[in-house]
Amino acid sequence: MIASILLSCDRGIGEAEKLDLSSTPMQVIDDMFAVQTKNGSVEMRLEAPVMEHYDAEDESRDEFPRGISVFAYTEDGLLESVIIADNARHIVPKASSDKEDEVWEAFGNVILHNVIKQETMETDTLYWDQTREEIYTDCYVKMYSPDGFAQGYGMRSDDHMRNAKLFNPFDGYVVTVQDTTAVIIDSVNFIGPFPKK
Repeated sequence: MIASILLSCDRGIGEAEKLDLSSTPMQVIDDMFAVQTKNGSVEMRLEAPVMEHYDAEDESRDEFPRGISVFAYTEDGLLESVIIADNARHIVPKASSDKEDEVWEAFGNVILHNVIKQETMETDTLYWDQTREEIYTDCYVKMYSPDGFAQGYGMRSDDHMRNAKLFNPFDGYVVTVQDTTAVIIDSVNFIGPFPKK
């Protein structure tokens, strides 16, 4: 009986050695909801239907194969920018000297929206460098704002999309006449009661 147990255990060890841990998630989280705070104020909120954590020899990475939504807030607690993408990846190198190379990648119908400035940007691939606090891409970019429309290849901005700079622009237009009496309502940051019917 002892010999048969040892023999059956020996066969199972070979299967475990065949497992490629770099392509097998070590952890899977469904309906992920994470909040990053600083001094008691919310800085960022992240939501994703699925997160898969992989652990390789040289890096660990989190993948979001079913999409991701990131919400960034001002120091006053107002929602400032929203990033939505069909797919995302967060890569962290294991070597301590490479910590500055930690990068987020979003790809597939990436939409960035600055709620306060009412500016929207659409692209296919976006990189977010947390250490340098900037977002960038070399792909085709469309930018919409109350002042007009611009498109081009390549963009850099701070991570709240406060000052986006479009590289290699073409075929854009600017709206020069604006209604100064127009009232813009920020429904995302609205705080207060709804009127009773």
